[in-house]
Amino acid sequence: MANIGMKFNPQKFHRNQIRFHIILIILSIFMALPIVFIINNAFKPFTELFAYPPRFFVKKPTLENFRLLFNFSAESGIPASRYLFNSIIVTVSVILLTLLISSCAAFALSKLEFKGKATFNKINTLALMFVPVAVAIPRFLIIVNIGIFNTYLAHIIPLLAMPIGIFLLKQFIDQLPDELLEAAKIDGAGKWKIYFRIVLPLIKPPLVTVAILTFQASWANVEGSNIFVDREALRTLPFYMNTLVSGSGNIVAGAGMSAVAALIMFVPNLVLFIILQNKVMDSMAHTGIKN
Repeated sequence: MANIGMKFNPQKFHRNQIRFHIILIILSIFMALPIVFIINNAFKPFTELFAYPPRFFVKKPTLENFRLLFNFSAESGIPASRYLFNSIIVTVSVILLTLLISSCAAFALSKLEFKGKATFNKINTLALMFVPVAVAIPRFLIIVNIGIFNTYLAHIIPLLAMPIGIFLLKQFIDQLPDELLEAAKIDGAGKWKIYFRIVLPLIKPPLVTVAILTFQASWANVEGSNIFVDREALRTLPFYMNTLVSGSGNIVAGAGMSAVAALIMFVPNLVLFIILQNKVMDSMAHTGIKN
């Protein structure tokens, strides 16, 4: 007799699941602590921000840190809305282009036959080991030489190469039956039609996962504003938030504004994950279509 409590996704509660629920509740509380701290820290008055020993929960919540942030933004030459606009343009562009490029590359590396296919697969796997700082200088030289320094493209193009996205999508496309694609070919479908009509609809869960990873990488990226752009009007929100402490001239006020900035930068990630969590769970639970 099958053990109901051991099913991956049981239809109803069974007492054998209690021990798993207890473990998951404890882990959830532990993993939620950083989120609770970020939220509490943004509402702390300066006396609690610099209290010793440090306090985890805020005792006297205040909106003073938010007021200081908006006032500082209003007094600066370029409003925070400009940085926010730049971040939205860059992030949306990076997500759309990365999904298109990564899915096309994964489809080609998985289902198409061409010379050098194995070599490209190895190159993509090796690229997983490189961190952005390791290629910062080559990126800077390329951006300057192709003439996109001090443009939006300087923010966008360096983030389009996402080896982990190609790797993840390829693993899912590998699971698609070749017979399914062959049947489409017999019906007269070309490569692009197979890609848009068959492959993309079947890999929606990993596409959402890649979109979240891309959003996190782009939304929090400061490399472009630090290295590839020197015009203030083209810099993004993360760069602006990271300069609050040094730019305010007041360590106390700067600490409060930094706490608010951390919350502002974190909330979109949390909201996006909550909205798309079902697709993320699907991509982790399945490795392709079910036969």
